[in-house]
Amino acid sequence: MQTPSPSPQIRRAGPSDALAVATLLTETFLATWKPQLTAEAALRFEQEDKVGDYVRSRLAQFHVACVDGTVAGMVDWENDFIWALHVSPCWQARGLGSALLAHAEAAMAAAGHRQARLETDTFNVKSRAFYRRHGYAEVEFYPDESWHSGFTTVLLSKPLVPA
Repeated sequence: MQTPSPSPQIRRAGPSDALAVATLLTETFLATWKPQLTAEAALRFEQEDKVGDYVRSRLAQFHVACVDGTVAGMVDWENDFIWALHVSPCWQARGLGSALLAHAEAAMAAAGHRQARLETDTFNVKSRAFYRRHGYAEVEFYPDESWHSGFTTVLLSKPLVPA
């Protein structure tokens, strides 16, 4: 019998969360994207410090899910677009992703947005299924130019009821 997970505390990230969020993003990169990338693309991603650049540029917009004081997930959105939603591999399948997604959607709806949009890649079957379970529809496919590995990006959308 699986032990129920404690409810996460979701809050805006602060400067003291930078290392924990960078670690989280690195864990999800290693578990999800790196196995799909060409060796050259993976090396380029690591050498260019994409995780560090992202954390430094957007940390103030991140919201983190903490369990017992530990950063276990994060979400980043702007207007009606979710830039990132990541849950540490050791915390996945415990409701944190759903809680973070609901948090972002509620904030978007409260800001008057009528839809939530986000992207994932076609290889990420787990992510695509997660978003479908939460009411997202795949609306467009196009080449993913971020990774330079021949991926196809999927744009997903979900209607929101403004608060």
